[in-house]
Amino acid sequence: MKLSDLAPPPGAKKNTKRLGRGSGSGQGMTAGKGTKGQKARSGGGTPPWFEGGQMPLQRRIPKRGFKNPFRKEYSIINVQDMHRFPSGSEIGPIDMIGAGVLRKVTFGIKLLGNGEITQPVTVRVHKASASAVQKIEAAGGKVELIPLREGK
Repeated sequence: MKLSDLAPPPGAKKNTKRLGRGSGSGQGMTAGKGTKGQKARSGGGTPPWFEGGQMPLQRRIPKRGFKNPFRKEYSIINVQDMHRFPSGSEIGPIDMIGAGVLRKVTFGIKLLGNGEITQPVTVRVHKASASAVQKIEAAGGKVELIPLREGK
């Protein structure tokens, strides 16, 4: 048997129906679409969400509140997450992502004071709470604030 001998079984492949190829073809003129109407037109038919002219669900449901499109959402990291890093190390955003403490930085990183720390580390973040700064400095470390990139 050769590769050129391979063929699909008989009846597996059917020719496509050739629509709109003259009256002799049996599928000419309206091409099996009937006469007139939305579904007979080019590009006709309705999208899956169309409700027959009824007020769409998305417009029927009440809207409440306000969603600020300019909201600045910080990625949160806690003091207790710093135990993953060796004593005396400098920890920046790239180090945090590499260690699996953060997944991604959307706008900036904020350090919060949840948990305890014993080893001295230098943490570089965009914002920090007062309790977090106090805990890191009490352990002999330091918090450096990185300026935020504007236009993001």
